[in-house]
Amino acid sequence: MELILDALLSAVQITGLVIIMMMLIEWINVTSGGQMGAHLGRSRFGQVLLGGFLGVIPGCMGGFAVVSLYSHGMISFGSLIAMLIASSGDEAFLMLAMFPGKAILLFVALLVIGIAAGLIVDMLSAHKAPHTHCDEHFEVHGGDNHGIGASWNNLKRASWQRIVLMIGIGAFIAALALGMLEHDHEPSAAGHFNVFDEYWVNLLFAVCSLFALWAAAFGSDHFVHDHLWNHVVKKHLLRIFLWSFGALLLIEAGMHYFDLEQIVKGNIPILILLAVLIGLIPESGPHLIFVTMFAGGLIPFSVLLASSISQDGHASLPLLAETKAGFLKAKIINAAVAAALGYALFLFGL
Repeated sequence: MELILDALLSAVQITGLVIIMMMLIEWINVTSGGQMGAHLGRSRFGQVLLGGFLGVIPGCMGGFAVVSLYSHGMISFGSLIAMLIASSGDEAFLMLAMFPGKAILLFVALLVIGIAAGLIVDMLSAHKAPHTHCDEHFEVHGGDNHGIGASWNNLKRASWQRIVLMIGIGAFIAALALGMLEHDHEPSAAGHFNVFDEYWVNLLFAVCSLFALWAAAFGSDHFVHDHLWNHVVKKHLLRIFLWSFGALLLIEAGMHYFDLEQIVKGNIPILILLAVLIGLIPESGPHLIFVTMFAGGLIPFSVLLASSISQDGHASLPLLAETKAGFLKAKIINAAVAAALGYALFLFGL
C-alpha cells in the first residue's frame, strides 16, 4: 500500500505539472495570435538553447515544458535531446545541498554537452513533427481573434467544464503550497533556509499555476472548452497519469525488492555501465545512489557524469505517454552520449 501511495502521489504531481504547463503554453500561444510557434521555428539553434536551459533548471518542470512543446511539433528533436541531457531531475536539489560547488560545475557541463548533442542531432536529422497523440499541434482557431477573451462575465455563466477545471487546478495549487506532494529525499538542516528546497520550488510552481487558474476562470468559453478542456484535458491528462503511475509503481516495487546500492558496488567501468543503464529509468530515485556515493567519495566524477547525462528524472515520463518511438530514440542517444563521455573521463583518470 505504501508503494502504491508513493507512486500515486508522484504521478499526480507529474501529471499536474505537465497539464499546467500545457495550459500555460495554450494561453501564451492564443494570446500571441499563434506567433509563439513561428518564433520558435525560426531558429534551430535558439530551440536547442531553450531546451538546454529549461532542462538544467532543478526539478522537472522545465523538462515538462520542453516535452509539451516537442509533442506539439513546435521544437526540434535536438531540442528535446538537449533538455534530456541537461536535466538532472530532482537529484539536482540533493546535489546542490550536498556539494553545491561541484554541482554547479556539473550543471554547466551538462548544459554544454546537451546543447552540443542537440545541435549535432538536428544537423544529422530532418526536422519532422513527432508522431504523438496530439495531431493539431497548438492551433489558433477562428474564435481566438481576441486572445483568450478574459472577462468576469465568463465566470458568472460558468459551464461545468470550467468549474471542474477551476476545482482541479485549485486543488493542485493547494497540494503544492501545503507540501502534500513533496518527496522525502531533500532534508534541510533545522532552521536553515535553502532556496533549492523542494518546498520552495513547489511554491513557485503553485504561483505559476495561479495563471492557469485565472485563465480557466475568466477565459472565453471557446478558449476554456476548445483549448483547455477538449485539447489539454481530454487528450492528455488520463494518458499521462496512467503511464506515469504504472511506470512509477513498477520502479518502486523493483527498488523495494532489490538492493541497488549493493548491485552497483564494483570496479569503475562496470559502475559507468550500470549508471548509464539505470539512467534509462524515467524516475527520480534510483540515481540517488550515485549522488550519495559521489558525495561520500566512493566513486569518481566520471560515474556521476554518466549517470546525470543518461537520467532525466521524471521529465521523460510524459514523453513516453505521448510518443514511445520518440522516447526510445531519445533514451538510446542519451545512453550513447553518457557512455562515451563517462568512459572518456575514466581513461583520463577523472
